[in-house]
Amino acid sequence: MTSDVAVPAPETAAANGHGDAHTTAGFGALTLGSIGVVYGDIGTSPLYAFREAVMAASGVEGVATPTAVLGVLSLILWALIIVVTLKYVVILLRADNNGEGGTLALMALAQRAVGTRGATIVLLGIISGALFYGDAVITPALSVLSAIEGMKDVTLTFEPYIVPLTVVILVGLFAVQSRGTARVAAFFGPIMCVWFAVLAVAAIHPIIQQPQVLLALNPLYAVSFMLHHGIIGFVTLGAVFLAVTGAEALYADLGHFGKRPIQTAWLFIVLPSLALNYLGQGALVLADPGAIESPFFQLFPQGWIRGGMVVLATAATVIASQAVITGAYSLTRQAIQLGLLPRFEIRHTSEAHSGQIFIPRINQLLLVAVVLLVLLFRSSSALASAYGISVTGTMVVTAMMGFVVIWKVWRWSPVAAAALIVPFLFLDLTFLAANLLKVFEGGWVPLALGSLMIIMMYTWRRGSRLLFEKSRKLEFPLADLVAMLEKRPPQRVPGTAVFLTSDPLSAPTALMHSLKHYKVLHEKNVILTIETAQTPRIDPAERVKLEQVSPTFSKVTLKFGFMESPNVPKALAIARKLGWQFDIMSTSFFLSRRALKPAAHSGMPRWQDRLFISLSRSANDATDYFQIPSGRVVEVGTQVTI
Repeated sequence: MTSDVAVPAPETAAANGHGDAHTTAGFGALTLGSIGVVYGDIGTSPLYAFREAVMAASGVEGVATPTAVLGVLSLILWALIIVVTLKYVVILLRADNNGEGGTLALMALAQRAVGTRGATIVLLGIISGALFYGDAVITPALSVLSAIEGMKDVTLTFEPYIVPLTVVILVGLFAVQSRGTARVAAFFGPIMCVWFAVLAVAAIHPIIQQPQVLLALNPLYAVSFMLHHGIIGFVTLGAVFLAVTGAEALYADLGHFGKRPIQTAWLFIVLPSLALNYLGQGALVLADPGAIESPFFQLFPQGWIRGGMVVLATAATVIASQAVITGAYSLTRQAIQLGLLPRFEIRHTSEAHSGQIFIPRINQLLLVAVVLLVLLFRSSSALASAYGISVTGTMVVTAMMGFVVIWKVWRWSPVAAAALIVPFLFLDLTFLAANLLKVFEGGWVPLALGSLMIIMMYTWRRGSRLLFEKSRKLEFPLADLVAMLEKRPPQRVPGTAVFLTSDPLSAPTALMHSLKHYKVLHEKNVILTIETAQTPRIDPAERVKLEQVSPTFSKVTLKFGFMESPNVPKALAIARKLGWQFDIMSTSFFLSRRALKPAAHSGMPRWQDRLFISLSRSANDATDYFQIPSGRVVEVGTQVTI
């Protein structure tokens, strides 16, 4: 069963090009926080990206030749510059939807720009959103596992404990999510600053020893490698992509920290540190090709320093997981607002920033999926094969929707928009093709997860539309109904009736069924609509808007800030000052609750009908959400076939 009272989405504004639309915290604190949360994912790629790429480039011989090392290094460095810096940090961070980033924010912008022709854009948004969930599952599993595996470089005694310890750490990470992104970021930011500093410093000595590694800064080495290595070069490209896998989370977390802090952190701290570390690993392998087994940890001297680095790497990979977890929360909230998922409980965890939220149900599902992946694959190399497909797929879709936004919203000419985006799209498609070679080695996992999410999102959207169309046929204009009731009133009963609705222009279903079954009308009747504002709190003077429709009917609109829990009885008490005599003990709240049944010809297959009904039953209850005393609620049940 599902309530017909929708939780309204926050008011949206047109893209303004300012990713700091709802940022009130200090710039320094947000920059530090972004280092801790946004860049954790891409910041821990050096643990495995260079190793996997060089091993792929070495082919069957398994020997890391100087040509392979310099070619891979050049590919990684230029992927960081082109994909992350130019595409995401410079261009796409400007494509925010009222301060929110991510593929669904981009979808909403593009859809608004093209109007009724947006069905293809919605489909692209669903695909990219679904694939991002695959990324959110694989990133914590891969990054934490790769760090714990560093214990083998300290002593082989630890090897049997790698998987169990990884599971324990991941369970602990998901357990602290309810404390909020702000508190987590305050703790994580300084650790990641140390991490990036260590990445840079550890690489300096090997680079000085092998200065020829700096030749990799020349993009011709990347081009030459791809031209002369055929299929091996193509396979290598799939592994090189591991170096840029945090870019989509960077964009999705825009709503948590704002544009400028994210850009500043990348350009002045993160990118230089990553570039130095990859060069350092390359220099190490040029000096000793055997070091490719574990080039990252061999940058550090054997003994307590390397042991300490394993601990720091573990902390950094826990933080890496945070980037996609917070991104998944942001994505879910946007999906709910855009009608792609049912209403889940969303807890706001910061007064300073509306983007910092916690969604318990998503947290639980991610934890289960992540632990299952660790137990299934058991090594970072095996998981690395599963990685990449979901992220490259999301990047391809993001580039396509980015073209629409640049053309329609930024009002560039289609030729100029294409000239800007097509090179990025070509690169993304090349990376996607390279990653698709790994489908049978583990790449099927994100594809399976993404397919499940696509089916869920499409089913919810399609089912909701069918339900809305059926309900609309039964609706009656409120003004016409009130005129009829005032002209020929039914039997009156004492007290006040409050009818909750998301559409104040139509007669609420609960009112219609109340009249049909009880054939009575209360002395006072209120049509109540609830709105969510973009500000943390609403001044009590602006909380209530009262409009008299007739002597016995009035419309009340309640406005709540995004940080406030909607408390309907408390808010209605304010209406006394506006002349409405409200007494909770003589007031009944009427909600309609629909029992959904599959119809013989619903417009969807029977299995999809059942999935939609199951999803609707999982939606949060409106009575609990609005804190209405259950003893004052009358739920009018109606059966609707879908």
